[in-house]
Amino acid sequence: MKLNVGSQNQVKLAGVREAVKLYPALFPEAEVFGVEVNQETFGHPKNIEEIMQGASERAKNAFVDCDYSFGVESGFMEVPHAKTGVMEITACAVYDGKNICLGLSPALEWPKEVTKLVISGKADGSQAFKQLGFTPHEKMGALPGGIIGILTKGRVTREDLVKQAAIMALVQLERPELY
Repeated sequence: MKLNVGSQNQVKLAGVREAVKLYPALFPEAEVFGVEVNQETFGHPKNIEEIMQGASERAKNAFVDCDYSFGVESGFMEVPHAKTGVMEITACAVYDGKNICLGLSPALEWPKEVTKLVISGKADGSQAFKQLGFTPHEKMGALPGGIIGILTKGRVTREDLVKQAAIMALVQLERPELY
């Protein structure tokens, strides 16, 4: 069975591969491939609409010569009572050529100064974390562990968030009678 992910990002691919391993009956002998997709660019997604649109478009655009495709997108969503007003979350969309199933990861607040830079449009997440001295790396989303790995001191990684978002999306695929 062939599964495509709408990204060449190895961190996203690793998270999807880990999730898929948990479903041998649903994805027998699955192989996961990264597919470069044309993605409308809006910088760091700043609301749930942009996050879900990005994940869904990635999944649809990756549905080429495969059984299922996955789209993964991370960004900010508004959260009442959060210190910064937003939390970073990862979404996963799974597409079968007709239907999309969606799932979300756990969420967390980024440091206040990072959030200000991202929301103002002065930097994306990786640039903001680098400018503020959290990391020397240019592209944190592609680095094993990711930003969440830095903030949790390795207790939770970006791969974990992608895996959890994929598992949440796969509930609908595994249990279609409920939906």
